[in-house]
Amino acid sequence: MTKKIAVLPGDGIGTEIVAEAVKVLDAIGEKHNVSFEYEYGLIGGAAIDEVGVPLPDKTLELCKNSDAVLLGAVGGPKWDDLPVHLRPEGAALLGLRKNLGLYANIRPAKIYPALVDGSTLKKNVIEGVDLVCIRELTGGLYFGERKREKTETGERAYDTMVYTTEEIERIARLGFETAMKRNKRLTSVDKHNVLESSRLWRDVVNEVAKDYPEVELEHMYVDNCAMQLVRWPKQFDVIVTENMFGDILTDQASMLSGSIGMLPSASVGGEVALYEPAHGSAPDIAGQQKANPLATILSVAMMLKYSFNLQSAAEEIEIAVEKVLNGEYRTADLMEEGKKEATTSQIGDLVVEQL
Repeated sequence: MTKKIAVLPGDGIGTEIVAEAVKVLDAIGEKHNVSFEYEYGLIGGAAIDEVGVPLPDKTLELCKNSDAVLLGAVGGPKWDDLPVHLRPEGAALLGLRKNLGLYANIRPAKIYPALVDGSTLKKNVIEGVDLVCIRELTGGLYFGERKREKTETGERAYDTMVYTTEEIERIARLGFETAMKRNKRLTSVDKHNVLESSRLWRDVVNEVAKDYPEVELEHMYVDNCAMQLVRWPKQFDVIVTENMFGDILTDQASMLSGSIGMLPSASVGGEVALYEPAHGSAPDIAGQQKANPLATILSVAMMLKYSFNLQSAAEEIEIAVEKVLNGEYRTADLMEEGKKEATTSQIGDLVVEQL
């Protein structure tokens, strides 16, 4: 079996963490008689510097003609003052999601036993956390009409949150299907008491729920959900929510894993899925081999599971990561007393060694 992967390292630490994920893919491929063919493309600030745009047509075509996409990270202070249509974080990522039809982002948040004592939350709160956040990706505030205009006293700006029945139904159905494969509990997050779009959201979710009588459905306001994620996160199994709420809540949920450097993600919905760590480009540590590559490595485990149907290979990577965490080496973001600091590359080597 040969699979073609579009590799987009991007900016900052992207090149370092992607290199370790590729290393792990090669190792697991050798074990399972799978060959991975990599073709590299430009995205984000690196693409702006090279060709003047954050998402070149050549990169988009490469992604469309691949079996999966592996993305590092994009953006950084160097490009912060560019016009909106050239900003890496918006133009590149939103453009890629839209053009590939990636309407759902799946982010598991799980605490490994070895990281419990290093969490900022109490052990009895964090121990045993294992949840999945499903975020709608192509609708809502980030894709609605927006404008800035002059007024007599200064300026006025607005962004429009828009959702359709179809957009809500497909993400809700994914939430229910995911819950059916887990503990059959789904929390739908909205702001039903204030926003009209949330009232439509809740109506549609309730309608879809009729097809899944086995799933226990709970509705929760987004502000309450943010509080509950740090108060008692073990109450959650699967969370489904709209674009902006999901953007915020998934970053918050990442800390339930001990570090945002532990949170993988998959963006699905089209023919080609995208896999990337949840964290950013961390330009302050770029090129220093300090970045945690485990979120990217766990993202390729998700790739094996969702895009290539290689469940056992994915599980082997997850087990290898856990064994590394049980050992004596950690990256700086996971450091605790008694452990030794390792470089990005060393952590990748340790995962391969476990495989």
